[in-house]
Amino acid sequence: MEEDKYTNDGTTDLKGNPSIRKKTGNWKACPYILANECCERLAYYGLSTNLVNYMKNKLNQGNTTAANNVTNWGGTCYITPLLGAFLADAYFGRFWTIACFMFIYIFGLVLLTMSASVPGLKPACTSGTCHPTEPQTATVFVALYLIALGTGGIKPCVSSFGADQFDETDPVEKKRKSSFFNWFYFSINIGALIASSVLVWIQTNVGWGWGFGIPAVCMAIAVVSFFLGTPIYRNQKPGGSPITRIAQVLVAGVRKWKVKVDEERLFEVEDGEAGSVIEGSRKLEHTDKFRFLDKACVETQEDKTAGPANPWRLCTVTQVEELKSIVRILPIWASGIVFATVYSQMSTMFVLQGNTLDAHMGPHFEIPAASLSIFDTLSVIVLVPLYDRILVPVVSRITGRERGFTQLTRMGIGLVISIFSMLTAGLLEIIRLKIIKRDNLYGPKDIIPMSIFWQVPQYFIIGWSEIFTFVGQLEFFYDQAPDGMRSMCSALSLTTVALGNYLSTFLVTVVTDITTKNGKLGWIPDNLNRGHLDYFFWLLAILSLLNFFVYLLIANWYTYKKTVDSESEKN
Repeated sequence: MEEDKYTNDGTTDLKGNPSIRKKTGNWKACPYILANECCERLAYYGLSTNLVNYMKNKLNQGNTTAANNVTNWGGTCYITPLLGAFLADAYFGRFWTIACFMFIYIFGLVLLTMSASVPGLKPACTSGTCHPTEPQTATVFVALYLIALGTGGIKPCVSSFGADQFDETDPVEKKRKSSFFNWFYFSINIGALIASSVLVWIQTNVGWGWGFGIPAVCMAIAVVSFFLGTPIYRNQKPGGSPITRIAQVLVAGVRKWKVKVDEERLFEVEDGEAGSVIEGSRKLEHTDKFRFLDKACVETQEDKTAGPANPWRLCTVTQVEELKSIVRILPIWASGIVFATVYSQMSTMFVLQGNTLDAHMGPHFEIPAASLSIFDTLSVIVLVPLYDRILVPVVSRITGRERGFTQLTRMGIGLVISIFSMLTAGLLEIIRLKIIKRDNLYGPKDIIPMSIFWQVPQYFIIGWSEIFTFVGQLEFFYDQAPDGMRSMCSALSLTTVALGNYLSTFLVTVVTDITTKNGKLGWIPDNLNRGHLDYFFWLLAILSLLNFFVYLLIANWYTYKKTVDSESEKN
């Protein structure tokens, strides 16, 4: 049938023609997107996993300064997606936004590689101590923040672009889309696996020039992979500035603050179809929450006689419901910040803790402390197929839900699991400190006679929590976002990682300031053998527990999005 020839979700090919269902999108387009994400994440984690040691050893920074610089940069990498997402949703679309920002990313990687390998840009080192000049240090940070800008245009768009390949109006494709997010996260961790094993070893044992140059090559491969799939991609049209639409609702609402809300007078376009006047978006059904915002779409007698609707005075129901959707999402978003703080410890405190342990694997090989994040990655790689192919069908038979768990339940399970990662890390630190006391190993370079592989459980547990919370967030923020704001909402979910990094920096700074008063060494001194890192892990465990209780209240309050052409998923 002619109506089945094309997709029904408004997607087009790159030339703007309607997407042909059998020739475009679906799983056939996903290998190019997943390969792109795998290579891009390999490049990113190839930098971030061991960056704290580069800051310490090559830029000659202390533990606190190095940890804070890494978390600040990591946080920025998850704030810049707001810019990329805005450009994608409002003007350029996801395809062109990804394409443009990939080249900024590569330029940053090339500059970083030069800073670690070109004489004059590379810090001079004598007797194991490096002495970077201010211009050399500045070059490193310029390169890192160019990379942060580049990832800002890629990260919020790739997952949404992949999900765009599945038509939500088709039940079969909609189910595949839910599975796509699991395999998307799987591809991220394949890249992270190579980064945390091979690349970290190269950086530690071969050199930082090679260690940064390989990620640059991988990013070039990501570019090629992405463009290869161009003919079969489905593209959502940009719907105009979401910020402007939100501002119109607020302005119209203020103008009509004295108007009484009457559901019989709520304005919506009358086109006889599910589509809204917003490019590429479906209509949203009216909801009863935040009724004060409904004033913006109440059609008064003055509006009827004024001619064509002025969006700064009269908005559609869909436009108002867009804003309501964002407001409903925000508390869920905020509850992910503490989880991201726990996650960020893998690249800071876990590495610093591992640096003090026995890293030998046999008599001749030592595993870098940063490489232990490979076990977080392995746990994700093992558990994603188990979750997608075994756990979901089993839970689905019990709950009667196609996806097994609701998105909110899935994220909540991950929050609980993350608490145990901090408890495990704290218990390990207690044992480490007891060995230090027993053997009098208080020197800054003393290695504790305790295998670094005792850290494996805390990495594994974080990996388990990611399967539930991070993947759940990917699906939740795409699914619950208004059609015209999906990149923005994906970026919003990424800002939890940014704020988690910033919160980690804040906590480290505050803890250090408070615990070093009166000449004390504090919880996190440069010589961790004289510190109390376990107290910091207990603090994060307590914050995570409190955060989970707040999350339960928020999840119970939340109402899932409802479009005109589909029924809402119940809580």
